[in-house]
Amino acid sequence: MTRLVKAGVESFDELPYNLRVSKAYWLVALFCAPLLMGGACEKKSPTDTGAMPAIDHAADGSAAASDNGPVDSTPLPNVDVSKLGDDKKALFYKLVGSLSSPCGKAHSLRTSFTSDTSCKRAPFAVRYVMALIEDEATEPQVRDEYEKKYKSTEGSVMLDTTKAPHDGPDDAPVRLTEFYDYGCPHCRDFRPMMQQVVKDEAGKVVEYFMMFPLEKHVDSRSAAQAAFAAAAQGKFDEMHALLFEKQPEQDHAHVTEMAKSLGLDMAKFEQVYSDPATAEHVASDLAQGEKAGVDATPTLFFNNRKYDGPMHPKYIEMWVDEEIAVNR
Repeated sequence: MTRLVKAGVESFDELPYNLRVSKAYWLVALFCAPLLMGGACEKKSPTDTGAMPAIDHAADGSAAASDNGPVDSTPLPNVDVSKLGDDKKALFYKLVGSLSSPCGKAHSLRTSFTSDTSCKRAPFAVRYVMALIEDEATEPQVRDEYEKKYKSTEGSVMLDTTKAPHDGPDDAPVRLTEFYDYGCPHCRDFRPMMQQVVKDEAGKVVEYFMMFPLEKHVDSRSAAQAAFAAAAQGKFDEMHALLFEKQPEQDHAHVTEMAKSLGLDMAKFEQVYSDPATAEHVASDLAQGEKAGVDATPTLFFNNRKYDGPMHPKYIEMWVDEEIAVNR
């Protein structure tokens, strides 16, 4: 997953500041902190700071030009900016007048919003910019997130989720596929956020769970096999939660105790856990992730396109609502 900063750390407290690091989404509102979005467990230990920070994009010329001439601060119809302070309000109008159309047209976001009725994404793009500014994103950060969402050239991938455990209806209009590692603390922290998304968007989304055990977490494959063995007895959700709760104690002895605590038929559990087909299933998920470009966990795919927005329910749900409205 492309990130503003490659953290390469194992706990939230070790993470440096960047736009994508969050301990838990409700803490952002609770402490009125800047928007800090989700960390990740890297497939390989990084040797540098990773992807270029958003602030560097302004210097390399990739940010949209907006610095010349007066800013049009004419209010946008039905857009309430009263919660923004003067500086944020000025930034908002600067951005909507300088960011390009989210529909690929040769005009600004402002023009798309006010004049181009064919651009269904425009109202959502304005809302996206507003939300980022409210959450303390800087101008370069907003531009970077906007570019990734509306100008990304990364195509879709085909993911086979027919055997994947899932949460939500199979026919939901939005498919969220998460590649995760049971040994990754960031995946553990991301779990309640995805639960919130599925709850808030009930009937609109389905989340598929795909295993991506990292080599540095030696018991992750054991945990993945235990999850599939529990799923065979209709207890995936319970085992899924327990594996994260007991992290990192996920070797065979520990997952066996977890299975007993869930009241599973232990003979059946052991049979599926030890079945070569189960190990092959884990390997298949991992291979799919590698082919799709997964290099860290958690990585989320949004209708088979890698999700590269803030790893936070607020923004994931914005993408969901926009996708449904645009393709209605």
